[in-house]
Amino acid sequence: MENSGVIIKGNKNGLNALVDMDKFGGFDDMLTMITEKLSKGKKFYKGSTLYITINISAINERDMNRLKDILLEEIGVKEIIVEDIEDKEIEKEVKSFNGIYEGRTKFIRKTVRGGQSVNFPGNIVIIGDVNSGAEVYAGGNIIVLGSIKGNVFAGDSGNNKAIIAAFSLEPEILKIGDIITISPDDSPKPKYPEVAKVKDGAIIVEPYLTNKYIY
Repeated sequence: MENSGVIIKGNKNGLNALVDMDKFGGFDDMLTMITEKLSKGKKFYKGSTLYITINISAINERDMNRLKDILLEEIGVKEIIVEDIEDKEIEKEVKSFNGIYEGRTKFIRKTVRGGQSVNFPGNIVIIGDVNSGAEVYAGGNIIVLGSIKGNVFAGDSGNNKAIIAAFSLEPEILKIGDIITISPDDSPKPKYPEVAKVKDGAIIVEPYLTNKYIY
């Protein structure tokens, strides 16, 4: 079956509309297609939640509001939740760290530079680096798809089960829950992803996905 650019799927949470903006000449073309597709089954969708997975960067705020207003009126769904398709792709990569992706998660698509501070009560995923002098505080886990050379504090509310993972783990200060450690100056530079966690009251650092990455 030809992909029209809009795929509608049902799940336990409601409806999901997966939108491929590359299939359309513009926003209005996409809006027409998604409205037509959803209209065919609107008597079944009334009162449900509609999740729209789309490249958010391809739509401005005015058009995003138009999309929500028209679908709420035309289809009769209870609410519309828009999810960034790029975040979905990132989630797949993060989930390769088994058990890490859980709960509320903040995605940061840039390097956290020295002097900057990030604080979030859930998990933090950084697509970039944490430079020397930067600080990252998370109530949950910290995942860095890059290198950590600054200060990272996971489980900041006292959760010793949190972890910190990175492609290159070389922090100045690393803290999980109420346990803190400082990276030694002469520590060898790792050539593979690592994960830090608390075991027997101390922070340990282990290679992650050893068979795949060590060479």
